[in-house]
Amino acid sequence: MKRTIIDASQLELEDKVVTIKRVTKVVKGGSNSRFTALVVVGDKNGHVGVGLGKAKEVPEAIRKGKEDAVKHIIEVPLDDNNSVPHDFIGHYGSANVLLKKAPEGTGIIAGGPVRIVCELAGVRNIRTKCLGSHNKQNVVLAAIEGLAELKRPEEVARKRGKSVADVLA
Repeated sequence: MKRTIIDASQLELEDKVVTIKRVTKVVKGGSNSRFTALVVVGDKNGHVGVGLGKAKEVPEAIRKGKEDAVKHIIEVPLDDNNSVPHDFIGHYGSANVLLKKAPEGTGIIAGGPVRIVCELAGVRNIRTKCLGSHNKQNVVLAAIEGLAELKRPEEVARKRGKSVADVLA
């Protein structure tokens, strides 16, 4: 997986909380409750990141999740009609997310967690399908993996030693 470090200070990032889970640990004296927050950040212009925050209180967990997401921002290649350049399946754990190129006017056809990732990444036309596990955390991470692995036609053409027109044909 290719991860490029992006300076998030120049990006105007929006954040959305995908899920908040209450985790309870049973100990000798009773039980300890904590919260985990899965947060996605993006600038709606080709940059998106995901982070997980854990704390004793919900606002603190969300803040930590946002900080973690800013550290893990990836760049997403988009084509002319704000869709993905090619079809791809992202894998994470037992969750697989199919990302399919779509023509202008299609909109975002995706389930809740993948929809949030696509909206914050700036993708406006895409069809997705969640395959395998439906665990929200794994589905979001699979979508991020898939978006990170996408390649621009220029990259593929340069790698193969051909022109962009030959690759797109």
